[in-house]
Amino acid sequence: MTTPDSAEHLLPAASAAAAARNNAEWCAAVSRSGHFRDALWCSPRRTPPLYPDAVTLTPGATAAEVLAGVDTTTPGCSVKDSFAVLDLAPAGFEVLFEAQWIHRPAGAASPARGRLEWDELEAPGELAAWESAWDGDGGESTGLFHEGLLREGVVFLAGRDGSRITAGAILSTGGGVVGVSNVFAHDDADADAAWAAALDAAARHWPELPVVGYEHGEDLDTAVRAGFTALGPLRIWLHTA
Repeated sequence: MTTPDSAEHLLPAASAAAAARNNAEWCAAVSRSGHFRDALWCSPRRTPPLYPDAVTLTPGATAAEVLAGVDTTTPGCSVKDSFAVLDLAPAGFEVLFEAQWIHRPAGAASPARGRLEWDELEAPGELAAWESAWDGDGGESTGLFHEGLLREGVVFLAGRDGSRITAGAILSTGGGVVGVSNVFAHDDADADAAWAAALDAAARHWPELPVVGYEHGEDLDTAVRAGFTALGPLRIWLHTA
């Protein structure tokens, strides 16, 4: 078992496994469904939009194990292949996108700079506004981020321009690491500040734990500027047949 003291000294492969476990625990919390097996987390019923139906936890997880734990009879099944080793094409899946696990050692971080004021959500009533800001379309909340997520080990960060939330991130513990996800900024000029705010909050709440996540494209470039290192690839598969 990874302990906080040992998590900082993980090799890249082990760090990727810790990141996968952390991400699976977060997916389970958001989905309020599923169960853990030795090689994967999976949900036999459809998970919320943008959240996978399975997350592999070891490179040894097989396609058969994944397919046995998910529902492919209804549209939308997706799988997070945490080590980019599965071939799910014969089962009717296509690669939706590829990304990189990222890792930053534990330690102090510079506070976020810029025009936004940063705070942490405390009341369930704020989750709807946070979700709307993260979604970016200004529409009504779907309840994706339910009040059960406002608990110990989870932080919702909000960057505010006056009274409006225009940037944010989520931190969640699990797997001996802190996971950072759902990082967003309406203005590209605030993107670096959003990552800095996330790292500052992680260092304040869990100073002994490294920080992990996954990103691709320009978001990966921003994470690297913030001090993260890419650990290795993952793939998201979507069932289309």
